[in-house]
Amino acid sequence: MKYYVLYNPLAGDGKAEEKITKLSDFFDAELVNMDVTKISDYKDFFAGVSAEDAIILCGGDGTINRFVNDTAEVKIPCDVLYYAIGTGNDFLRDVEKVGVKEPFSIKKYLQNLPVVTVKGKDYYFLNNVGFGIDGYCCEVGDEMKKASPKPVDYTSIAIKGLLFHYKPTNATLVVDGKEYKYNKVWLAPTMKGRFYGGGMMPTPEQDRMSEDGKLSVMFYYGKGKIRSLIAFPSMFKGEHLKYKNMIKIHSGHDITVKFDRPAPLQIDGETIVGVTEYHAVAKTKVKA
Repeated sequence: MKYYVLYNPLAGDGKAEEKITKLSDFFDAELVNMDVTKISDYKDFFAGVSAEDAIILCGGDGTINRFVNDTAEVKIPCDVLYYAIGTGNDFLRDVEKVGVKEPFSIKKYLQNLPVVTVKGKDYYFLNNVGFGIDGYCCEVGDEMKKASPKPVDYTSIAIKGLLFHYKPTNATLVVDGKEYKYNKVWLAPTMKGRFYGGGMMPTPEQDRMSEDGKLSVMFYYGKGKIRSLIAFPSMFKGEHLKYKNMIKIHSGHDITVKFDRPAPLQIDGETIVGVTEYHAVAKTKVKA
C-alpha cells in the first residue's frame, strides 16, 4: 500500500513542503510526495494507482477545487484523504473538521458536485461561486499576493471595497425558471456549502450532503455603502438574515445570475474577471 501525497507548493503561505513532513506521524506505509501542479495527465497517474492505495490531498480549498476539475473525467480507483495546510479552509469549517490534524476521507464530498458555466466554460465547484464584491476581493487579493508574501486580509479588502472602490450592480436572478429582479446588488453567491470568504456564512441552512442536491443563492442588495457595511460583519455568524430588506435567499437546482455590468467572479477562490453572468446547475445525490 502506498499513500500518494499530492501537495500544492504554494499552500500554507508557501510552506507546504515543510508541513507535509508531519504526515509520517500518521502513517507507517510508504509516502510518495508529488507536486500537484506538475501532474499534467491524471488518467496516466491513476493507471499506476491501486484500490488499496490512497491519495492524500494537501492544501486549501483552491487545491481541492483544482483536483476536482482536473479529475472530472477520470475514474479515481482509491480513497482520497484531505490534509488541510492551506489558508482558505471554508470546506473544513463546513464539514466540521476544524482542529482535526489527521487526514480524513473526502471522497464522498467529491461526488455529484454542481457545475457552473462562466464565459462558455464549465467548472465544478466544492464550496461556492461568488459574484460581486467577493469576486472583487479575490481579484485584489490575487494582486496583493503577487506583490508580497504576506497573508491577505480579505475582510479588510471587503470593507474598503464597500466604502470606496466597489460599485453595486442591478441584477436578474432566475431560479428553476422563476425570475427575480434586484437593485444595488453587493453580493450574489451560489453556495454548495455554508461558508466562504474565510468564515462568512451567507446561507446558514445550506446542506452540501442533502439528498436533493439543492444549491442556495444569497442576494445582499438594496442599500447604500454605510448601511450595507453595518450589516456586513453579522454574516460571520449567519445573523445577517435579520436584515430582511437587504438579504434574500433562494434555493434550487438551476440558478442563473446576470449583472448589468461586468464584475469579478470567484469559484472556490479562483478569480475570473469581467463576468456578466453565471449559470449554476446542481446534481441530485446518487443513491448507492
